[in-house]
Amino acid sequence: MKSKLVLAALIFFNFNTIVLSNELNCKEMKKFSAEYFKCKGNLLKNKTISAGQNIIKDTKNYQKKEWSEEKIKIKNAKDKIIKTKEKVLN
Repeated sequence: MKSKLVLAALIFFNFNTIVLSNELNCKEMKKFSAEYFKCKGNLLKNKTISAGQNIIKDTKNYQKKEWSEEKIKIKNAKDKIIKTKEKVLN
């Protein structure tokens, strides 16, 4: 009895994941049909957009990492200049 319940639960969850997936399945369409090319185009567009977003995120993270040290150096230099001006004015 338990094995039947476990088997039924497994089948149910596998069915739900297949039904609820957001992926487009272009294999069901006839090749060289307009719908097939639209489907493939949408898949390619989604992959391109996500790849572009990943490149942008990586670039921003790299710039923050590399420029943070330089920003600290610039801030220290500004502080030194301000201190020397204050000494000269006093």
